Amino acid sequence: MRTVAAVLAGGKGERTGLGVPKQLIMLAGKTVIEHSVAAFSATPQIDEIIVVMTPGRTGEVADLLSLGGHDKVSRVLEGGETRSDSAQRAIAALGGEECDVLLHDAARPLVSRQIIDSCVTTLDAYQAVGVTMPTSDTIVVTRAGVITQMPSRETLHRCQTPQGFRLSVIQRAYGLAAADPGFTATDDCGVVLRYLPDVPIAVVAGSERNIKITYPDDIVVAEALLRRQVTHHSPG
Repeated sequence: MRTVAAVLAGGKGERTGLGVPKQLIMLAGKTVIEHSVAAFSATPQIDEIIVVMTPGRTGEVADLLSLGGHDKVSRVLEGGETRSDSAQRAIAALGGEECDVLLHDAARPLVSRQIIDSCVTTLDAYQAVGVTMPTSDTIVVTRAGVITQMPSRETLHRCQTPQGFRLSVIQRAYGLAAADPGFTATDDCGVVLRYLPDVPIAVVAGSERNIKITYPDDIVVAEALLRRQVTHHSPG
């Protein structure tokens, strides 16, 4: 079965405060989105890449990726108002032919081939997979300014992307969500968990390197990690 990566870059990235979508911020000589797409381009198990980009920037990004030699990119679509809107546009673009799809936030440009491979392999046995990391912090539930619960840290994980699905499963989950007037989501696994609770969602190990760029300080951290990666892979 073919595997498609959908790189979601539809947001405006306003929290970085840099005046451009965070997907177009330069990191070590390339844009954030180029780093994200390159990770999937370099993974043999990925057959096709769809990019969902901020409206008004699709042509610019299509040209950028074409010049970069990313031949697996089949199309660059306009994103929606929300992240789940952008995910649904990518899912709809895949039509009705069954495949596996990995939905990845472009703002995680340091995703590793190992994580991508783990997701693809896990979809041989499961219809949904998430990438998680155990939390090192104690997490509390608050209400009206006071702590109401302190769940056991042993059971709590932080979600990363990509998140992988059999196409028919994620299409069905979003179809049910569309009929729910109270639907809100920032996470695709959360849509499956809520609307298809009988579908097990496997987990694979993420990485502390797989950071999400949201604030200006995240750019500094990502630059440092990329520099370290280049140093470790340099000859001698």
